[in-house]
Amino acid sequence: MLSEKRSSMLHGVLLIALFSCAAFYIGGMEFVKKLSFSPMIVGIILGMLYANSLRNNLPETWVPGIQFCSKRILRIGIILYGFRLTFQNVVEVGIPAICIDAVIVTVTVCGGVLIGRLMKMDRGIALLTSVGSGICGAAAILGTESAIKVKPYKTAVAVSTVVIFGTIAMFLYPILYRNGIVDLTPQEMGIYTGSTVHEVAHVVGAGNAMGKEVSDPAIIVKMIRVMMLVPVLLIISYSVMRAAVKSGDAGGRAKISLPWFAILFLVVIGFNSLDLLPAGMVDFINTFDTFLLTMAMTALGAETSIDKFRKAGVKPFVLALILFAWLLGGGYALAKYVVPLFG
Repeated sequence: MLSEKRSSMLHGVLLIALFSCAAFYIGGMEFVKKLSFSPMIVGIILGMLYANSLRNNLPETWVPGIQFCSKRILRIGIILYGFRLTFQNVVEVGIPAICIDAVIVTVTVCGGVLIGRLMKMDRGIALLTSVGSGICGAAAILGTESAIKVKPYKTAVAVSTVVIFGTIAMFLYPILYRNGIVDLTPQEMGIYTGSTVHEVAHVVGAGNAMGKEVSDPAIIVKMIRVMMLVPVLLIISYSVMRAAVKSGDAGGRAKISLPWFAILFLVVIGFNSLDLLPAGMVDFINTFDTFLLTMAMTALGAETSIDKFRKAGVKPFVLALILFAWLLGGGYALAKYVVPLFG
């Protein structure tokens, strides 16, 4: 028999699972697919709708179950995300794409944090917004949230910036390419798209609109950016530890909070590179993983009210706009002038 406490927590988990099933159903609708809105994005929207309508009717004993989804289940989802990648993908696109990804990630994350400081923004929101813009959207934000432990509403605000500007990019890039506004070869356009567009789903949507010769390199380059989440999380965890030591936290004996889920994510990529599992099994794992990440996103949305958005203010969206302008302009310059240097 389950204890009363565990039973109540299970109710919270089942509630989020139910919303996640609805998110999967909605995400499978044709018009939603055309928008390239993944179930994860639909999930956080459903969670936020719930938070701002029926949330007050939820028994407080169910809240730990929701928090379990936004933390523990999230980490499992990040680990299993590694089954979408292989180290062979890295070899396919070569050194130019890796270098451009490294520059984009470094400048976006570091620059975003610096700009956020100049704007006197909340540090947590500034970091999450920068990581989401620079690496892989919602998945990167969720991974970073686990490393720095911020309030759920801050995570939801950062995710919303990714949804807005990632969706704009998804429609804008094909227009720029088809009309010859960006003078890039299909390979260069693929690298440009994969290294600068926010979500994996956004990259897939934009790439498919421009043709297979663009979408194939775009998706691979995007996945390399996803891999860069691991070193970024290690650096963030080390920085958090250093800050704790300087502030005298825990008597100056603070230890680095190693994001083991990020290490396991890399291990899973290595295992997947060995190609030991049948394709059907990998597809099943990826679908299951998407469901887990959808549960995490839905749980975050369920803890985010409009009042908390008002508390965050307009600054996160201004920061996201600045970073989007950098990705649009800086990414183009890198794809146009750096890629040809490698022959």
